[in-house]
Amino acid sequence: MTLNLTATQIVVGAGVLLVLFGAWRYSARKARRAAEAAQAGARVVSLAGRVLFTGAAFTGVQWLVITHPGNPLLLLVVLGLPNLIAAYVLTRVLTVTSLDTTTRRGGGRR
Repeated sequence: MTLNLTATQIVVGAGVLLVLFGAWRYSARKARRAAEAAQAGARVVSLAGRVLFTGAAFTGVQWLVITHPGNPLLLLVVLGLPNLIAAYVLTRVLTVTSLDTTTRRGGGRR
């Protein structure tokens, strides 16, 4: 069996293959972007859930200690510990510890 193709048919066939390849690449990129967006959304929801749970736990313990007075040291610890944790987290978030650079100069390790 012999195929006799003209130059026009070969160019059209190559063009069709090129268009199919481009469409495949475009759909793969679009799917990757959608997956990344879904992961980012899930991270935000997960973080919000953890923050709400931790806040509720702190509030519950503080409420118990305040409504059942008797030990002033326990009251200070229960009210002060969340403040220390919040101060630590805010300090870490708002402190710039290093500048990220993308270029290397000199003979550094790679």
